[in-house]
Amino acid sequence: MEGQTQGMEERQAKVNKAMVRITHKLAIMSGKGGVGKSTVAANLALSLSARGYAVGLLDADIHGPTIPKILGIESEKLGVVEGGILPATVEPGVKVVSMGFMLSDRNTPVIWRGPMKMGAITQFLGEVSWGDLDYLIVDLPPGTGDEPLSIAQLIPELDGSVIVTTPQEVALTSVRKCINFSKTLNIPVIGIVENMSGFECPHCGKKVDIFKTGGGKRAAEEFDVPFLGSIPLDPNVVDSGEEGVPLVDSDTQAAKEFLKVVESVEEKMKE
Repeated sequence: MEGQTQGMEERQAKVNKAMVRITHKLAIMSGKGGVGKSTVAANLALSLSARGYAVGLLDADIHGPTIPKILGIESEKLGVVEGGILPATVEPGVKVVSMGFMLSDRNTPVIWRGPMKMGAITQFLGEVSWGDLDYLIVDLPPGTGDEPLSIAQLIPELDGSVIVTTPQEVALTSVRKCINFSKTLNIPVIGIVENMSGFECPHCGKKVDIFKTGGGKRAAEEFDVPFLGSIPLDPNVVDSGEEGVPLVDSDTQAAKEFLKVVESVEEKMKE
């Protein structure tokens, strides 16, 4: 037991040593799957990098890593350097780590219990050569289970969580749990992003609220947390994720609205 405790302390010391070189650490959360959380995380990292920041992106979804697909770097592998693991990189210079890089086949399931997932996340944080970063964006799996708890426990001085939702009430029920999870663990809520907020018909120009609209803003007001912005439902978002082309590089309304979200996050960090 004493040896196990010592091992945990050594791993935590490695994490602390790596994290002290990173100015801002942000966790991207969602209460349920399918709301576009990983798309937000990936494009937030790319946008901040394009603004001149040194950025790292950690895909902490052990069972369903999607960041490599979204960024178009599925064929990349993690390297090994003296003293650590070398992350993959994607233009304009974002350092990326994901379980997806370590699977021999993209269809191979990761059948792990909590302690093994905790071990992997500890390695990703403490043994990866992140270097000096302005931002580390951590893409968490949906919900409030092992991975979010591990990140909250391992990262000292986590700057906060960005919570992604769609407007309908069934999604907002889970968002409220994410907010309470963050507050219970003393993690500041940077704000809420409402994704898939309305659809503008490309033929007639009429806006249709397929998943309703405004729910994210109402939840933000209910819990007195910032509302960072709304991103419309746009087929180009789907195409960008399928083709590995960043959403923010497209000339679409969704990209323009997303950049407003990035500006809001940047402003919160300056505060």
